[in-house]
Amino acid sequence: MKRFLLLAMPVMLPFLAMGQFTLKGKITDQKTGELLPGANVQIEQSFKAASCDAAGVYEIKGLKKGNYTVVVSYLGYTQEERQINLNGDLVLDLALVLSPVLQEEIVISATRAGDKSPTAFENISKVEINTLNLGQDLPYLLDETPSAVVSSDAGAGVGYTGIRIRGTDITRINVTVNGIPLNDQESQGVFWVNMPDFSSSVDNIQVQRGVGTSTNGPAAFGASINIQTLKLNPEAYAETNNSYGSFNTWKNNILVGTGLLNGKWAFDGRLSRISSDGFVDRGKSNLSSYFLSGGYYGEKCFFRLNVLSGKEKTYQAWMGIPKDSLETNRTYNPFTYENQTDNYRQDHYQLFYGQRLGKRWDLNLAAFLVRGIGYYEEWQDILDPWGNTAFADYGLPDQIIGNDTITNSSLVRRKWLDNYYYGLTFSSIYDNKKNLKLTLGGSASRYDGDHYGTLEWMQIAGSTTQGQRWYQGKGLKTDANVFVKADINLGKHINLFADIQYRYVQHDISGLDAKLRTLDQIHEFNFINPKAGINYQITKKHRVFASFAMTGREPNRSNFADADPGKPMPVAEQLMDVETGYDFTLSTFKMSLNGFYMYYKDQLVLTGEINDVGSSIMTNVPKSYRAGIEISAGWSPLQWFKWDINAALSSNKILNFTEYVDTYDVAWNFSQQQNYLGTTELSFSPAIVAGNVFRFEPVKNFDIQLISKYVSRQYIDNSAAKARSLDPFFVNNVLLRYHFRTRIIKEIGISALVNNLLNEKYETNAWVYRYIYDGSETISDGYFPQAGRNFLVSLSLRF
Repeated sequence: MKRFLLLAMPVMLPFLAMGQFTLKGKITDQKTGELLPGANVQIEQSFKAASCDAAGVYEIKGLKKGNYTVVVSYLGYTQEERQINLNGDLVLDLALVLSPVLQEEIVISATRAGDKSPTAFENISKVEINTLNLGQDLPYLLDETPSAVVSSDAGAGVGYTGIRIRGTDITRINVTVNGIPLNDQESQGVFWVNMPDFSSSVDNIQVQRGVGTSTNGPAAFGASINIQTLKLNPEAYAETNNSYGSFNTWKNNILVGTGLLNGKWAFDGRLSRISSDGFVDRGKSNLSSYFLSGGYYGEKCFFRLNVLSGKEKTYQAWMGIPKDSLETNRTYNPFTYENQTDNYRQDHYQLFYGQRLGKRWDLNLAAFLVRGIGYYEEWQDILDPWGNTAFADYGLPDQIIGNDTITNSSLVRRKWLDNYYYGLTFSSIYDNKKNLKLTLGGSASRYDGDHYGTLEWMQIAGSTTQGQRWYQGKGLKTDANVFVKADINLGKHINLFADIQYRYVQHDISGLDAKLRTLDQIHEFNFINPKAGINYQITKKHRVFASFAMTGREPNRSNFADADPGKPMPVAEQLMDVETGYDFTLSTFKMSLNGFYMYYKDQLVLTGEINDVGSSIMTNVPKSYRAGIEISAGWSPLQWFKWDINAALSSNKILNFTEYVDTYDVAWNFSQQQNYLGTTELSFSPAIVAGNVFRFEPVKNFDIQLISKYVSRQYIDNSAAKARSLDPFFVNNVLLRYHFRTRIIKEIGISALVNNLLNEKYETNAWVYRYIYDGSETISDGYFPQAGRNFLVSLSLRF
């Protein structure tokens, strides 16, 4: 708690020195002289920004004497920068030039929150992404955002990585790329390992916490992550980024772009490879990817085709290590079979068309296809009591050798996924530039996936052939939605927001699963998801907002496939989200305070219940909630120093919770014990998450960042037992970055990142299976320790 109070000091200290001068003016169209209400005016060297009112007028108060860069932007116009020397009140009128080509912001604008949206969000710019992008997966670049906790199976941020926001995992976080859903339609998760070095092709990211605004794809049950890939770069470029670090970690890429050819065409490309041995034993990753993009840009329309391909081979580290090995052998990996690997390739094809329909209407259409195929291979040892080695497990007859009947065999098997995911998205935006903005959007998609398993080797094979399938199942899922949003400006101070979405889902599951259970079932869902809010701009310095949203989420494939056929099927979850916020801004200080209450009906959680073949299942619990406050603040009293901090304090509860514990007698007869626990903690939902960043620039172009993260206790299951929890951790990183120019090379960047500077021993994820044998409790578990002190160094060249 003391560490948290230390991190929170800048919010509480009375250091807010007032500025002296005011900058104001009008923003107009250079050709027509038309006023541009809503144009954004940003002072780069401060936290100050303003939007033009209905008269096209902006005003920024509280600026100190000094030199500033004023940046003015407006959708459809070329960004304008102006250097000013402020030593008194200044009137600065600026005229923007209509962009000669239609800009790509319209691709993602339908699903983004704006400056006056009544929701909590963070924008991460390309500069911020590139600063931290030394080879770790994209979740690690979002670790500084409020309420975020990241994890890595191999312990070093490469390979299988994950992120939780407000305690919700990636299966409950909506992720889109250019407005196109990225979540896997069956599991509803996102596997970043399938998109190596994707961050190098990203221009900006918006993270909305809570339900947020309507988007495409699965419901946002804790947050949404909206990603935009590289936008039009009018100048030709070539770039290479090369990193090396602990655990033999390498990242190499090459990026090239033609710039705007003949004022109409542009092409970009990236080729990448990343490899790492990982912190844990045999936690190796071998990843490669490429990104190709080409487009035509007209004055009122554009076409663009993106192709993204990723290929991964990772040694499995997803079992974790037993708790009793954490102190003696933190790199232990129970898998020793030489080819215990995960192998997958995923290709993304995205085609965009944007059209400007006069001065007030924009239209965007997109078609997409995602092709994925791969498998993971595993060894099943006849000596392992938990192994699957019986011939009956694979629908095979027992083998008779002489007078002996053989019922089991060691074997190697593969589990395959072979899928296609394709669809369309659209949005149409009307903006009268004064007091009304309407958005009509939506999507329709189809997922077609095959699941099957093959036997690659058996110690006692009999008539079984290599590659013979023992199960095969299919998943077909249709997902369609349409939404309407309205932003209404009621004068100088009040903005209203309304949003309603209809979403239809049909999920058809058939065939057999790996345990040879019949899966044939069809489920349909209809969701009506309303949202409404108000933003009140009290003064230029103070803003408050409030919103209410509802959304529904369907169970995923495993929830249905693992359900006990003799019991009721899982039902859809419902979420009601109330958000309130307050923003306070001065020239050297900015603070945002957000409160939230997220009430869940029928949330799916692990209770310990099992199905008819003994596998754990997720069960709907009637009532649960997340409630808390999020604080973020920044202080920049000097041009060479900036202090950023964020903290989330929350209460995350299940009401009237009953746990189920497997019990066995000495003859291994099975039953389940029920324990009513009342109100308990939601698993992996820390009460405190806090981040702190000190940024220094002691000399020009040389940056130093001291980055800290504190996460309080996390419970592994929903029983709130301390014995089954992750200890709190406080981790500190240091980033050094120096960049300069030469006559030949436009920019040379040298970076060094030291992670876990103080060599903290901590774990970010775990699983546990608890059962009672002959009256005594027994635990099987797996913890995921993160690397101790480690480093990455990088050299970047841009031509």
